[in-house]
Amino acid sequence: MSVESVFPQLEALLPHVQKPIQYVGGELNSTVKPWESCDVRWSLMYPDAYEVGLPNQGVMILYEVLNEREGVLAERTYSVWPDLEELMREHKVPQFTVDSHRPVSAFDFLGVSFSTELGYTNLLTALDLAGIPLDARDRTEDHPVVVAGGHAAFNPEPIADFIDCAVIGDGEQAVLDMTAILRDWKAEGRPGGRDELLFRLARTGSVYVPKFYDVEYLADGRIARVVPNRSGVPWRVSKHTVMDLDEWPYPKQPLVPLAETVHERMSVEIFRGCTRGCRFCQAGMITRPVRERSITGIGEMVDKGLKATGFEEVGLLSLSSADHTEIGDIAKGLADRYEEDKIGLSLPSTRVDAFNIDLANELTRNGRRSGLTFAPEGGSERIRKVINKMVSEEDLIRTVATAYGNGWRQVKLYFMCGLPTETDDDVLQIADMATKVIAKGREVSGKNDIRCTVSIGGFVPKPHTPFQWAPQLSAEETDARLEKLREKIRGDKKYGRSIGFRYHDGKPGIVEGLLSRGDRRVGAVIRAVYEDGGRFDGWREHFSYDRWMECAERALPQFGLDLDWYTTRERTYEEVLPWDHLDSGLDKDWLWEDWQDSLDETEVDDCRWTPCFDCGVCPQMQTEIQIGPTGRKLLPLSVK
Repeated sequence: MSVESVFPQLEALLPHVQKPIQYVGGELNSTVKPWESCDVRWSLMYPDAYEVGLPNQGVMILYEVLNEREGVLAERTYSVWPDLEELMREHKVPQFTVDSHRPVSAFDFLGVSFSTELGYTNLLTALDLAGIPLDARDRTEDHPVVVAGGHAAFNPEPIADFIDCAVIGDGEQAVLDMTAILRDWKAEGRPGGRDELLFRLARTGSVYVPKFYDVEYLADGRIARVVPNRSGVPWRVSKHTVMDLDEWPYPKQPLVPLAETVHERMSVEIFRGCTRGCRFCQAGMITRPVRERSITGIGEMVDKGLKATGFEEVGLLSLSSADHTEIGDIAKGLADRYEEDKIGLSLPSTRVDAFNIDLANELTRNGRRSGLTFAPEGGSERIRKVINKMVSEEDLIRTVATAYGNGWRQVKLYFMCGLPTETDDDVLQIADMATKVIAKGREVSGKNDIRCTVSIGGFVPKPHTPFQWAPQLSAEETDARLEKLREKIRGDKKYGRSIGFRYHDGKPGIVEGLLSRGDRRVGAVIRAVYEDGGRFDGWREHFSYDRWMECAERALPQFGLDLDWYTTRERTYEEVLPWDHLDSGLDKDWLWEDWQDSLDETEVDDCRWTPCFDCGVCPQMQTEIQIGPTGRKLLPLSVK
């Protein structure tokens, strides 16, 4: 049976909202399949505005992987701004996909990719607009199966009431496996209804279905255990790991946005995973092991992507792109190939100890020379040992001297505030580092127009990291510490004016801390915030700290808990953590030992170049580190 487009009703509303172009669809390389020709239908959501969601690589990859399969269609949906939400409610227009404007409620799956926990309220908005019951237990087999994925899904417990299942890890193979299970269930006549479908997904051992697990609590509020409540459901759910990235060269035809987005470029993921071992970094921990895409695989993806899109910049993405074993050859090969076309290359922020001027020159040869970004993360040598960020002040000064001496005029340094064991002095040393950077820049360049921007974010302890047991610094203490740093920078008559200072106050971090290490009881807070009007909490202009605090004060006492219990409280080794039954591959004892090493200020090397430290990932997940060099070169694909 065909499903009608809601665009005729939607179109009448668009003249009355901001940026209506983001809702119309029809982007270059988008896909619309006939509804009747497919028996499995996915709606893929990034729970944020179009301008943030469209460039998201995860959604773009799954969109293409699914649409390549016969009998399967995938369409995209994003969060609508409050102005359109109000009109949609008034005129009874449901949450829709941008590809064909079909109602999200008509699809088999609603897959939601969470990069951050601050998108949870947007999920509830979309469910309500779609006419899907907020509580998973109220859904029937006529409603889509709501699937959470992305980095924040490694602890989906705070949204366990609102989702049907979660997939942790890489999604490419996972969505195809889930598609096959749903197709078989449909072909058999939907035996056992929705419950049987979810059971079939759960018994694979790689799809987490919260309803099949009971959480038991101790009298003091801690978790006693998480136990399956149905035979055949595994005690632990394992993450998915795609091993050969060259077999998954997606996206092959990246989407070209109609409206302005946060990234106006074509991006290629050059490797996945990181073993640098930064103790605060959840992404580095949960994406192990390192898997490099080959130099020739990267070259082919760039060539096809540029031909398919017309972009003039290529982003070489990973958690630490300069660590690719052939990054120099990749940068030079691409710069050579596209010199006439003036295609620019970009890396995310570069590690201080991986930067070299040859690489920087290749990256800027065909594009503009913008500022360089480095992330020392901690202001003092001591705190960098605590977080295992093995960068010395001498390394940084030497690197920026090279940059300033070769024509750069601006450097951005990224730090965190509120790290475990941190003192005021650790943070105030950020100002000392910035002044040394400016002084060295003036010395080597002979010019005074040298700039250094200091950008600071609040530290949030994350699951599946050595800091998952750490206490979080309160918002008040974070703000007080940053105010002292601001005063020190402003009080420097010689260098202060050359130092830019940007920081996020401690309030959003406390909410993120509640959500990142929360359990199922936090769902009551999320729902209360949503019902009170909470939307787009990742946006400063929409985020309301007071709303979150008031809702937490109303919702948590019924469990005998408060906000501090989830945020500023230190956990012990014996405590059962809400995500312990979700297996990221990392051995919990290894994480605890690394936490103890951090308190002793002991550094640990990168296991790519040293003997194994037994973190648990490779043997447990039957994976291995995959790195070059391949010895191959990136030859031009066509002679001009």
